[in-house]
Amino acid sequence: MKRLHPLPCLLALGLTACASQPTASPHASATLTPIAVPQIQRPQQETAAWWFTAGAAAAHANVGATPPRAKNVIVFLGDGMSIPTIAAAHILLGQRQGKDGESARLSFETLPYTALSRTYETDSQTPDSAGTMTAIMSGVKTKAGFIGVGQGADRADCASSKGDELLSGLELAELAGLSTGAVTTTKITHATPAATYGHLPERNWEGDVDVANSPKGGDCLDFARQLVEQPFGNGLEVALGGGRENFMLPTQRDPEEPGRPGKRLDQHDLIAQWSARPGASYVWNKEQFDKVDIGATTHLLGLFERSHMRFDHDRLNPPEEKGRVAADEPSLAEMTRTALKILKKNPKGYFLMVEGGRIDHGHHAGNAYRALTDTIAFSDAIQAAMDDTDAADTLIVVTSDHSHTMYFSGYPQRGNPILGLVHGGSDFEDSGEALALDQLGLPYTTLGYANGPGYTGPSDSQPQGPKTYPHYYKKLQGPSTARPDLRKVDTQAPDYMQESVVPFMSESHGGEDVAIFARGPGAQAFHGELEQNVIFHIIVQSAPLLRKQLCASGSCNADGVPVNLPDRAALLPKAK
Repeated sequence: MKRLHPLPCLLALGLTACASQPTASPHASATLTPIAVPQIQRPQQETAAWWFTAGAAAAHANVGATPPRAKNVIVFLGDGMSIPTIAAAHILLGQRQGKDGESARLSFETLPYTALSRTYETDSQTPDSAGTMTAIMSGVKTKAGFIGVGQGADRADCASSKGDELLSGLELAELAGLSTGAVTTTKITHATPAATYGHLPERNWEGDVDVANSPKGGDCLDFARQLVEQPFGNGLEVALGGGRENFMLPTQRDPEEPGRPGKRLDQHDLIAQWSARPGASYVWNKEQFDKVDIGATTHLLGLFERSHMRFDHDRLNPPEEKGRVAADEPSLAEMTRTALKILKKNPKGYFLMVEGGRIDHGHHAGNAYRALTDTIAFSDAIQAAMDDTDAADTLIVVTSDHSHTMYFSGYPQRGNPILGLVHGGSDFEDSGEALALDQLGLPYTTLGYANGPGYTGPSDSQPQGPKTYPHYYKKLQGPSTARPDLRKVDTQAPDYMQESVVPFMSESHGGEDVAIFARGPGAQAFHGELEQNVIFHIIVQSAPLLRKQLCASGSCNADGVPVNLPDRAALLPKAK
């Protein structure tokens, strides 16, 4: 691909001309046939079928008439990884290394192709992880709270979702004979990993008790059971994350927290079900994980926490907790390496999803330190995959599901600690080395949140002033009377919570675009600003076995492009 160089454009004073030149795919040709997309009123006439066709058309225009040939696919999902998160994380990485943080790069920032992803859902300007990951995994945008189900259903209504289930990328890969895996630092039944294999109109139905307690839960199977009883192919080969409680019976006690029983009331011991298959292994701590016999293991389930796995900072610095048996857990990079070793045994290829899921949780907690250090750990996992794969046959896509309200502001001087107080002036004209002060004469940090639990007013759990992670409260005791004086506060401490403007118990997502980075066959199609569901279509149009499987299901047009929404229900009898 001929790349434009901004410096010559600047020198020629041709910014407008340079910016407007088309970024054509090297696979594009004069014989490329545009895909007709029905004109509709949005959102009134949107349907799952329309979203699928529209996504296919946009992807086809970028991929071109001669499809790439990706044998393997890895989707890395940084949950809540906004563009300010990426910028702040690479600065923190560089500064930790004693280098220039501003010019440092996370591993995925070196990938050759980039794009922007529009994240809104069919019913929400600011999205959640369920609908966004469904778009990435199925090629169809849907409502907030829906996982693997089209927008025609009603939230938390099992009966309404029947027939609206969407075929996921991992299910498609299983049908095509590829190996599949999902790796996360959250519960393996949480929204993002669940969207790789699950189908429910309620993201919170992670265990059978959640479905049973819902008025319209009906006969829907919870995500934990859907994972273990996956009907396509021979199911996921690798599933690594947290969330043991949704797989265990009440008669079983958690190995790390003996006071906590399992939650399943349906008598399905899902860990035993998984382990009963030939070649299947189950592990719950790092020692067991490190001893997995890769050669003898065909299916690996790792559940390393009762709930979510630890933030990377807490994994490396585990706090003492009463009633807990200390056990190490693997890093996201270590889980990624092991997953690849197992998946690579399939000569046909594999489809792997890896989520840095707790980036999102750090932001929700109003704690930039944990959000950024988990972003760095996510980058380490991507580097591990880059080192262990060949760009000639493996498509790697790195993106996020949505953003957050963390802002990056003020005029800090070059080299200012990213988690520190701003030195450099409150106005660009006053930039220098002095401590910057606001209009009240008080210092402030570069990073902050538009809303969240870092609000400095008093609550029923912490007094007026800076907040310390974690800040759980039931109610505020009053508004903040003044900004705190941070001169004697260590804002770089792991438990410091950045100030928030609006008091929320949990900081919210943001609605702006997020970034996409890619390398490998098909990566060149990631350019411009794309609807989030187009990511799926670029992937399947770039992977011959996935594309062939969709064509076999009747999804393809005369040019062999998958344009019609596949009927998942019709494929179920063929899955075994």
